[in-house]
Amino acid sequence: MGRSQETSGKKEVRNRKDKKRKEKEQKRAKKKIDGKRSSFDDMIAYVDEFGMISSTPPDPNRNTTVNPETIELGATRSKSENPSSFERKGVISFFD
Repeated sequence: MGRSQETSGKKEVRNRKDKKRKEKEQKRAKKKIDGKRSSFDDMIAYVDEFGMISSTPPDPNRNTTVNPETIELGATRSKSENPSSFERKGVISFFD
């Protein structure tokens, strides 16, 4: 008669797999019992006037109006009084 082909190492691996499978089934059953599903309304986030994220929509009475003509687009230009002060003077000793 032949020996059993199942060693202690194989038994441990099988037991770990069974344990993991049972834990997974328990988690799945627990989720099914709870039945809480996230809705789209739970996922929405709002940004208030200070830039903070909140779960409540902003108060429409606190809205401020902004004149679109006052908004500057692009980079702002520096208004220097003395443009010649930005000129660099000197001798180049090394140029790579």
